[in-house]
Amino acid sequence: QVRLEDSGGGWVQPGGSLRLSCLVSGGDFSDADVAWFRQNPGKEYEFVAMISRFGDYTPYAPAVMGRFTISRDNAKNSVYLQMDNLRPSDTAVYYCAAKFGGLPTMAQKGYPYWGQGTQVTVSS
Repeated sequence: QVRLEDSGGGWVQPGGSLRLSCLVSGGDFSDADVAWFRQNPGKEYEFVAMISRFGDYTPYAPAVMGRFTISRDNAKNSVYLQMDNLRPSDTAVYYCAAKFGGLPTMAQKGYPYWGQGTQVTVSS
């Protein structure tokens, strides 16, 4: 049974940083593409970033490019999202999601496995 545990959210002032973590268990992590999405109440999921199984493909949403960095540690079955220079508009619940096999995708529907979400709040 595949399970994702995302963590690392919290409150931070504008300009601050947070690092989100996603631990993947129950599957072959080396075959996993992992993405981060975010969602605000009443809105659809928004793609943030993803990292391919080989770590060589890392697309970002335009809104976070240059401020967020996604990485993976296969030895720890984990993916990280380093978020710097945070803005109030980054406030959301952040979810990691995983898929095994197939082509990389930024589409929410392409990911069958999801974490429980971690709240990120950016305000002064």
